[in-house]
Amino acid sequence: MKFLLFSFLAGLVSALGFEPLALWPVTLAAFALLMWLVAEAPSLRSALARGYWFGVGNFVLGLNWIATAFTYQSEMPVWLGWIAVVLLSLYLAVYPAMAAGLAWRYGRSHAPTLVLVFASAWIATEWLRATMFTGFAWNPVGVALLPTPASRIATLVGTYGLSGVALLLGGALLLLARRRWMAAAALPGGAAVATLLALAAEPADLASPGVPLRIVQPNIGQQDKWREDFEARNMALLKRLSHVADPGARLLLWPEAAVTDPLENGLAYPRFIRAADQLRKDVGALLGPGDLLLTGGVTWQSVDGTEVTSATNSVFAMGPAGRIFARYDKAHLVPYGEYLPARPILSAIGLSRLAPGNIDFDSGPGPQTLVLPMVGRVGFQLCYEIIFSGEVVERGDRPGFIFNPSNDAWFGAWGPPQHLAQARLRALEEGLPILRSTPTGISAVIDAEGRLLHSLPWRTAGVIDASLPTPKAPTLFARGGNALPFIFALLLAAIAIAVRRKAR
Repeated sequence: MKFLLFSFLAGLVSALGFEPLALWPVTLAAFALLMWLVAEAPSLRSALARGYWFGVGNFVLGLNWIATAFTYQSEMPVWLGWIAVVLLSLYLAVYPAMAAGLAWRYGRSHAPTLVLVFASAWIATEWLRATMFTGFAWNPVGVALLPTPASRIATLVGTYGLSGVALLLGGALLLLARRRWMAAAALPGGAAVATLLALAAEPADLASPGVPLRIVQPNIGQQDKWREDFEARNMALLKRLSHVADPGARLLLWPEAAVTDPLENGLAYPRFIRAADQLRKDVGALLGPGDLLLTGGVTWQSVDGTEVTSATNSVFAMGPAGRIFARYDKAHLVPYGEYLPARPILSAIGLSRLAPGNIDFDSGPGPQTLVLPMVGRVGFQLCYEIIFSGEVVERGDRPGFIFNPSNDAWFGAWGPPQHLAQARLRALEEGLPILRSTPTGISAVIDAEGRLLHSLPWRTAGVIDASLPTPKAPTLFARGGNALPFIFALLLAAIAIAVRRKAR
């Protein structure tokens, strides 16, 4: 029992490497402790349990922001938020348990082999976590290395491969403790060589239109976003922050669902048609003659034109006079946020979506590159979509940048900086700038190397005036996608077999 407690505590400590604390050396040490606990396990069942409770600790602390969402939901009690965090953690911990079980099964009697198998298995199981049952890719271990030069390895093997590197570095600490000097030196040495290779293979900068842009962060809280009596106030705030005295042609960026009434709808009633038309004109009136607005908004969908049957969470590209050039519909929807799984069953027992409204959202077709005036080819990832490594760009039609509007207003103090860190990792992987606009922060301009050029603090109203950063030619990961971390995992497994045979 005490080893399970140690495992849980190590998991808690491992989450300190994520934002907002970013204590990445502590995370590596926690994984070294996990590997020791697994190596000392007397049976496969014990190894699985130790990996499982490590995972529970990691996710309970790292995902604490989910509980905050329930404070904005009047139909469900606040205490249910922490139950949701625990239940989700109990499920997600299955994946660290699988990695621990594989490491014990194939490397328990030889520490270098155990470390290599652990890293290989972690790559595979972390990808599974991001894929199974719609996937939940939040806080991959590799994101803890973002402040370090080793993060450059993501351009070669992506986020899941970078997580494998984090496991190897943690394993090096275990090997040092066991006085396996050569093996301990080989792992960080290999990571250093891979970092140098990534730097040497850095893609060239491509031409950029250098468009002037303004990102608006209105600091509209979740408690005010959907209130009817705040609609005019919120729009007035967006208008004030968007206005400049001497506007030239510029790119204006508003957050997810900045416009809460439908800009387009499928209802046939004249009053709804007129209302959407007037809303588009009102928004377009805020723009200068050459401006382009990218704003989050919603649509109403109807089967027969008489009642709303569903909606879309969308980004609209709009010009003066309210002309809509294009629309992107969010594809990777959030369970319980944008739709209620098994609605007939869950609604019957009193559960509902965390976001306002009783209808579910329809999903879009996936990553799309849209060609727009002034800026050319643009990719879109709405909020949560940006966390899925290898799934943020339309392959074969590469954009010049990605717009990632988001609403982090209901995710407490830990959620927004964690979301930003994962967006930075996507920029680094793909070699593309990412522009983020959020209602309460953290809005940002991220360059093609994942660096934070400009940002607005959490819970602050303001704007970012900047120029569109330059994209890079496709990175190796941008060309190969998630096949590359799997190749890396197979390579680690092959090295583990070779090391084990040599030891025998």
